[in-house]
Amino acid sequence: MWKGVENWFKDPEFSLKAIDLSGNHLTGEIPKEIGYLVGLNELNLSRNNLKGEIPSQIGNLTSLDSLDLSINDLCGRIPSNLSQIDGIGVLDLSYNNLSGRIPSGGHMDTFGGSFFEGNPNLCGEQLNKTCPEDMTPTKPHDDADDNSDFYEALYMSLGFGFFIGFWGLLGPLLFWRSWRIAYLRFLNQVADYIFNGGIEYA
Repeated sequence: MWKGVENWFKDPEFSLKAIDLSGNHLTGEIPKEIGYLVGLNELNLSRNNLKGEIPSQIGNLTSLDSLDLSINDLCGRIPSNLSQIDGIGVLDLSYNNLSGRIPSGGHMDTFGGSFFEGNPNLCGEQLNKTCPEDMTPTKPHDDADDNSDFYEALYMSLGFGFFIGFWGLLGPLLFWRSWRIAYLRFLNQVADYIFNGGIEYA
């Protein structure tokens, strides 16, 4: 019976509307063949001991209104094609071991963080948790960079000092004749002083 109408399972993939196996001790993985039941409106496998990944074939259930896989031991990523099920109004994947980014778009954006809580390795806007791939890597401090900056500044200051000293002394001698004459006289006096032992003659 579905909504007061009796159905015969001539074509079960279309006629089967709901599966509720919650609160049992089911183990193993969710069979991929679940994706053939394209007429399914409700799937509730919560509060079991199911393991493995959520089969991507669930995304084929385009008529799904409610999906509850909470309180199991499911792992891996949430299939991205779940966001393509337009009519889904109930989705509960809480308390598993799911990981990675929660898919966005479609009805996935309407579900709050409580529907995904209990999965410490999940991230995304629904949980207000930044995914590792979205974080800007910080460049580690490198002492070699500090040394290179120091030596660069040192060489620049030496070059600048040499330029100022060289042209500060030789510039006037090259361009002003009176300075050259005065400088040569000074050198002659120094030479005379040295060679004559510091004794001046009248």
